[in-house]
Amino acid sequence: MCTAYHLSKAGHQVTILDQSDGQTGASFVNAGYLTPSHIMPFAAPGMVSLGLKYMLSSSSPFYVKPRLNADLFRWAWNFYKSSNSVHVKKAMPIIEKLNTASSVLYHELHSNRNLNFHLEKKGLLMAYQTQKAKDHEQEVVLAAQAMGLRVTSLNPEEVLKLQPEADMDILGAFHYHCDSHSTPHEFMVAMKSYLLKQGVVIHNHSQVLNINTTGSVITSVETEIEQFRLDDLVVASGVWTKTLLKKIGIGLSLEAGKGYRINVNEPTGISVPAILMEAKVAVTPMKYFTRFAGTMELSGINTMIRKERVEAIARAAKRYYPSVEIPTNSKREAVSGMRPLSPDGLPYIGRMDQYSNLVVATGHGMMGWSLGPITGLLCQQIIDGVNPDIDLAPLSPQRRF
Repeated sequence: MCTAYHLSKAGHQVTILDQSDGQTGASFVNAGYLTPSHIMPFAAPGMVSLGLKYMLSSSSPFYVKPRLNADLFRWAWNFYKSSNSVHVKKAMPIIEKLNTASSVLYHELHSNRNLNFHLEKKGLLMAYQTQKAKDHEQEVVLAAQAMGLRVTSLNPEEVLKLQPEADMDILGAFHYHCDSHSTPHEFMVAMKSYLLKQGVVIHNHSQVLNINTTGSVITSVETEIEQFRLDDLVVASGVWTKTLLKKIGIGLSLEAGKGYRINVNEPTGISVPAILMEAKVAVTPMKYFTRFAGTMELSGINTMIRKERVEAIARAAKRYYPSVEIPTNSKREAVSGMRPLSPDGLPYIGRMDQYSNLVVATGHGMMGWSLGPITGLLCQQIIDGVNPDIDLAPLSPQRRF
């Protein structure tokens, strides 16, 4: 959607092909965060051992379903090679720059009177119950502050003063003032309506079956009922990007990381977004409801709901917010979405050498929502031959791990 927005704004005729109904998926069920605070890549020291620790527990925050799959093994090996302090040091300023630029673009979109969607800037609480979690986050805080981000340390009384109607059972929290939050489905509906008015053509229920090429140029894509000729092709298809690229002989190291969300329509008193650190659960006060989201499940591309993972999120909510009740119907109506994970935690944004008119935009992991606008702008700049706002070399889809 954001890529279509920027391309249309630059004068291009844009057609979106979407295999879904345009109302489901990770773009609708995420935590809605705009996160300059999230400077750490998913591939970081300790993540491999954490994955091994939780591998056999399907209710754990980070669950890898054991399975014989060559692509998963290659991804896991690349993830292992990337999970080191040297990579983290290189990746943090890149992620911060992307997130900060994207947050600015979100607020610019929000100022457009023709785009009506919920967006607030109240920051983000990194709430902890143990000294170990506090010490771990303190390292991130120091790095964030060195980049110019404002972060303050709060005790429980200060958190309660900030959010008086939702008492938390915590040791304390770090308040990242730079973050904002939104209600995802509002943005998606508003953006789709706006794009249609701008002449963007959107085809839902349109799965791409074939990608036709002549030499090093992609000439058209085919769905079950129609063929679309093109000048440039942007593949921004989340976890399905790998499957689409295989059709033209391109391999991309990418895995699906499933997350879950629970919506609570009853009042919770929660007014400030928070990440419950030990439980790895995100809490967002969205428009008219509160969303509890979390878990990372590597089990392939599927939308199956594991009840034990939903229950784990609900238990975490109760543990950190003793007065909050998660109704049975909210748990029963929990849904999942799949984030596209690159092995090193950096997105893939750029052209592919094999085809001169192909641009790839995927692999954003848990920051896909936050990085949507900047990714769209970068794709437009690539296609128009404009010097991009951000160095794309570390984001190349053809980088080595």
